[in-house]
Amino acid sequence: MSARVPQVRVGIMNEPSIEFIFNDEYRVFGQYVSGRQTATVVDGKIDWCGNRLDELTFDPIDPAKSSFTLCNVTIGVSFHWRRQEDQTFKGSLKLIVEGGKLTAINIVSVEEYLLSVISSEMSATASVELLKAHAVISRSWLLAQIKHDHTAETHHDDDVMSTAQPTLGGDGDEVIRWWDRDDHVNFDVCADDHCQRYQGITRASTDVVRRAIQATWGQVLMYDGELCDARFSKSCGGVLEEFENCWQPTHYHYLAARRDGEDEENFPNLTREADAAEWILSSPKAFCNTHDPEILSQVLNDYDQETTDFYRWKVEYTQEQLSALIAKRTGDDYGRIRDLQPVARGTSGRLYKMKIVGEKLTKTIGKELAIRYALSESALYSSAFIVERHDIDGDGYPARFVLRGAGWGHGVGLCQIGAAVMGAKGYKYDQILLHYFVDANITKQY
Repeated sequence: MSARVPQVRVGIMNEPSIEFIFNDEYRVFGQYVSGRQTATVVDGKIDWCGNRLDELTFDPIDPAKSSFTLCNVTIGVSFHWRRQEDQTFKGSLKLIVEGGKLTAINIVSVEEYLLSVISSEMSATASVELLKAHAVISRSWLLAQIKHDHTAETHHDDDVMSTAQPTLGGDGDEVIRWWDRDDHVNFDVCADDHCQRYQGITRASTDVVRRAIQATWGQVLMYDGELCDARFSKSCGGVLEEFENCWQPTHYHYLAARRDGEDEENFPNLTREADAAEWILSSPKAFCNTHDPEILSQVLNDYDQETTDFYRWKVEYTQEQLSALIAKRTGDDYGRIRDLQPVARGTSGRLYKMKIVGEKLTKTIGKELAIRYALSESALYSSAFIVERHDIDGDGYPARFVLRGAGWGHGVGLCQIGAAVMGAKGYKYDQILLHYFVDANITKQY
């Protein structure tokens, strides 16, 4: 592998104690180690084999062959597919202390990392053109984050692996939050959906994945001389969302609104409430409007396939359920909920501001993920939804709320299910990329 290929530091887990297994020989402090090991935190230090240390790095004896396994890694943090599993990785293992717990960091080459991401974010049996497209956007996004880290002016040593909540507003009537990968400072990216799914060599890679990586080796998306912040989600719901409606107020020309279909400019103004409602309550034609099991099995892993309704979906709550849920998830006691009112929608119909009207409190919240967190025990599929109020009593309080929604995820950038359909239709990877990233170009960096 070329020495010019950069390395990436991936935060895998953050726990009081971590059990790990060296499947081959590794080296630390000039000594060989193998087999099952356990490390914990004692008095702010790493306690390993009777030693108290500030950090530990285990390097493989044979990088091409050696691997290690981390036990009980949590995946799907804050999402409905959350679970634990053992995961196996190549590369080095670094342990540090963050927030009184141990963080396990995998240090691996970018291209080796991509082998896992492509097989973790979707099935390794996906079409080769889809895999090529995903390799380019995953590489672009990752290198953009590494570049950002290397040019950052500030560093917070007490930052932990869990997600921070940057906040705008704060006058008590409006709380606007977004979650982004800038929350990580002691490694480049995390291994879960908060950044990109990375599960080492746990998800079996295939020769097709390796060919896709090799065919696009070093290729990235660029716009106006800069690496693209190449976002992706499962299903846009028919129209792509703009970056600034989900994260910081920065507009990227290449992350523009367009229909996820052959007629890219033909879509309604979903920032208008009437148009958004009509769109969400219908099932308009789009690449990602598919129930083809063969295509879905390409892009959805086993636990993703537990989600069957994603293009259009419905969630119901009783008054008691919704009031208790919002109080639990936001930390605010609204009392009985009178209404959930749309305040601002993005280009895909996703709400990025929503007013919660309760008998004790009224507050506007955002952005899209904060809304999704507030209305689900994990995360609502998306914030592109309308609210139906049923069985309203004499005081104006509904007995039931029905949320009818569209899409799965934030809807910015590449729509994975739409891209899978494009691949099945015979589109080449560059055509897929330029459909989702407007006026970008594909450049070879190494």
